[in-house]
Amino acid sequence: MATVAQIPDDNIADIHDYKSNSLWRLTLRRVFRQRSAVVGLVILLVVVFSALFAPVIAPYDPYKDFIGVEGVKRRDGPCIHLLGCPESQPQFILGIDGNARDVFSRILYGARVTLRIGVTVISVAVLGGTTLGAIAGYAGGTIDNIIMRSMDVILAFPFFLLAIALVFVLGPSLMNAMLAIAIVSMPGYARVIRSTVLSVREADYVEASRALGASSLHILFKRILPNAISPLIVLATLGIATAVLDTAALSFLGLGAQPPLPEWGTMLGSERNQIFSAPHLVFVPGIAISITVLAFNLLGDGLRDALDPRLVNEGKSG
Repeated sequence: MATVAQIPDDNIADIHDYKSNSLWRLTLRRVFRQRSAVVGLVILLVVVFSALFAPVIAPYDPYKDFIGVEGVKRRDGPCIHLLGCPESQPQFILGIDGNARDVFSRILYGARVTLRIGVTVISVAVLGGTTLGAIAGYAGGTIDNIIMRSMDVILAFPFFLLAIALVFVLGPSLMNAMLAIAIVSMPGYARVIRSTVLSVREADYVEASRALGASSLHILFKRILPNAISPLIVLATLGIATAVLDTAALSFLGLGAQPPLPEWGTMLGSERNQIFSAPHLVFVPGIAISITVLAFNLLGDGLRDALDPRLVNEGKSG
């Protein structure tokens, strides 16, 4: 029988890739068995479809106003021809806002902004947190202490208050709001990656790669980090929901997206005083935010249940 030292590193990589592919196929089957994941995925696909085909679905330009058009008043409710609205008036499925713009068109285009916010924020947070956590866990010693104590300083402040402070320093804008949310989200990903690196770096297959002369970068990114993908996917999926909600909250406060950008938090904040006179202007963007956040949370919960080996084993034993 060949010893580990006699097996070429390329062959070890091939075996590892084969097992990884089989594991991913098994994982996908587990995910689709989770009802919450399927429901979340369906809702998310609807949101993504609305965002991608917004120019086709939206009846009007999201920035177009109807000021001066006969029969149109600011903050009018829905006007649907099939439900008795006069044919002489433009049709507004969800009404118009305080600037006489179509709410339905702005909601559809707002889905583009919201998805871009979630993906961009979490991509930056995951990239930064993964890099810092991997370096801290693999290097250890002084480097580990410096990096993780810096993360502890960020965690010492309330999440949302720290984001507000960063945006206040950088200046109100959507880009700065996204950057602030990404920075305050990094410690969570750094801690997850560091714990995985610490638990895996002394494993037999890592020692085998080290004995075969593999570089530290090769060991870290090809042998150790793949074991952190599962918890990272779950954490990132749930993190997108948090990023969407927090960025919308910053926009609601006037620190994020600025008018006239069709962003749901900004739409909600601009009309927050009209909850009794024009409730559709508050409820519609609020419901859009809630549905999107719910979709990511359901998907994240389903992924967690599918990727947690303890829950999988309990299901088999039951």
